[in-house]
Amino acid sequence: MKWRPYSAYKPSGVEWLGDVPEHWEVKRLKYLATINDETLSETTSPDFEFSYIDIGSVDSVKGIVATEDKIFETAPSRARRIVRMGDTIVSTVRTYLRAIAPIRTQQSNMIVSTGFAVVRPRSIDQGFMSYALRECGFIDAIVARSVGVSYPAVNASEIGTIPVPFPSADEQTAIADFLDRETTRIDTLVAKKQTLIERLKEKRGALISRTVTRGLPPDEARKAGLDPHPKLKPSGIDWLGDVPEHWGTSPLKYFATIKTGYAFSSDDFTEEGIPILRIGDITKDGKIDFSNAKYLPSSYNNKYRDILVKYGDIVMAMTGATIGKAGRFMFDEPALLNQRVCIFCPLNQNNQNYLWYILNSNFYIKYIDLTAFGGAQPNISDTELLDCFIPAPPTPEQIAIAEFLDRETTKIDKLITKIETAIERLREYRTALITAAVTGKIDVRSAAS
Repeated sequence: MKWRPYSAYKPSGVEWLGDVPEHWEVKRLKYLATINDETLSETTSPDFEFSYIDIGSVDSVKGIVATEDKIFETAPSRARRIVRMGDTIVSTVRTYLRAIAPIRTQQSNMIVSTGFAVVRPRSIDQGFMSYALRECGFIDAIVARSVGVSYPAVNASEIGTIPVPFPSADEQTAIADFLDRETTRIDTLVAKKQTLIERLKEKRGALISRTVTRGLPPDEARKAGLDPHPKLKPSGIDWLGDVPEHWGTSPLKYFATIKTGYAFSSDDFTEEGIPILRIGDITKDGKIDFSNAKYLPSSYNNKYRDILVKYGDIVMAMTGATIGKAGRFMFDEPALLNQRVCIFCPLNQNNQNYLWYILNSNFYIKYIDLTAFGGAQPNISDTELLDCFIPAPPTPEQIAIAEFLDRETTKIDKLITKIETAIERLREYRTALITAAVTGKIDVRSAAS
């Protein structure tokens, strides 16, 4: 549906806001709302229980995504701001995260970090205000007022000086109702697409696991000159189950060796040079993302040549919440391997692609889960990674399996990418719709009713 603009506009006097409908006002936020009205007293009972929201618990699109149960005695000192239903919380630290969210539930014990400004509506509709504070221009104004490079922050009083559009009360309500309905529709569609992505990923994992433990599908086996219906035998390994009768099983150490990384000092980091491959650089989809890379002097290339990561290398996280996450290094220029990340070096280069799929199979991931130690911060050693028994078909069959999985997983990955692009466009549309409605670029009064 295409929404029409208002019949007449006037200059707002605010560069990022541009023209606004002729009958609208523009006022500084501090004249329409209060900021940080309530704070927990230091004399609060040590046993006081509350739901706590930190900066990391707020997503720029989804809003509040998590809360933590705390008691005052052991809670962090920043857990002090009291929030009420109708408030909107605005991050004043790490403002580039755009952590802004409305409070939509009535709870007497909800507390947020002092890293938030709690904005409480006074003479503005709470729904309209929540969207106005999430409008791109307003957020950009906050970021522009922030001070600091690595940890930019802004004073709550500065937020109060930012101007916001101010239509009539009825119009504010209409705009908020319209945006509630339209963003809910978009969010529902995004959620369905995300569910589809998860199912495709499950299908991908199941395909890999089934193929590396049972062999090629009958039609593919025939094409490769293999028995399409091989007899199965017990592997003798609980997590493998039955395997084709002509296959063997062996510890992974007969397929590959492992190189582990080095604990580089942060004092050696430079603005440019050779990147360090860290656990956080391995993405969930098996790629390497250096968008937040740390660097070392280029001279380290020779000094630590034994742990250079080169094109095509398979790397894996050996600790933390993402333990067992594998990635492929697809850069022409090398990187250096950081501590608790390892490289799998195949003993036979013909086995490399097959090895990649073994490491991404459900049974190997389960093996790591069962073998890792350390509770909340699990760890696994290189010896343990290599001790896992894996299926060992003849080398020609390994190559055929890897080629088949290359083709089939590429199809799934392309479909996932297509859906992710659609999700990104929907989110961009959501953002643009909020901006257009809140700033009066479109007239949604009739649509709201």
